[in-house]
Amino acid sequence: MFFFDPMYLLFALPALLLGLYAQLKVQSAMNHYSRVPAGKSGAEVARALLDANNLYDVRIEESRGFLSDHYDPMKRVLRLSPQVARGRSVASVGVAAHETGHALQHATGYWPLQIRTGMVPAVQFGSWLGPSIFFIGWLISGFAPKLGTSLAWLGVLAFAAVAVFAIVTLPVEFDASRRAKAMLQRYFMIDQQGMVGVNRVLDAAALTYVAAAVQAISTLLYYVFLLSGFSRRRE
Repeated sequence: MFFFDPMYLLFALPALLLGLYAQLKVQSAMNHYSRVPAGKSGAEVARALLDANNLYDVRIEESRGFLSDHYDPMKRVLRLSPQVARGRSVASVGVAAHETGHALQHATGYWPLQIRTGMVPAVQFGSWLGPSIFFIGWLISGFAPKLGTSLAWLGVLAFAAVAVFAIVTLPVEFDASRRAKAMLQRYFMIDQQGMVGVNRVLDAAALTYVAAAVQAISTLLYYVFLLSGFSRRRE
């Protein structure tokens, strides 16, 4: 039988509200500044910024999906969604410059990016298996307390990698945006009015990573709260 724990709202609601607010901010900024021309396409700006930093070996490819833009450090490929790669708007330029910032991080050995990249396998494991192990242990604890609790704590540890990953992601994303803004101004890729739009787009996107971190941390704290309460009842 499944039941709803009202206490979960105490942990989840703030993160949910922040996430919704962040998504609204991103959609609003992208919708507005996708209609403001910048003169160059996202792919053109990315290529120019990569070449200006001697990253001639980093390829640019189009990826599928809306806002599927990312930098692949394993293959040294900067993938831009069609809207960003072909778009000649302030929003496209800002997103393309941000992803170029990740390529520059990789080239300069930016250590938070190295940590995040190394954590990917653990996060892929912990994001789906951690909660599964936790709830299996939670169910078992009703008739096998010691085994169930141990298994549930194992699930918490697995999911903790997700929370740590979300925290490490924050400086990586903030720094990529900082580099993007600096490069656009240094190489005169966009005028001052356009920079206002770039700042709003990238700052809104950064808020989504903050919301993701808050959500991961609040979920982890909820798991710990459940297990700590169960342990106290056993004593």
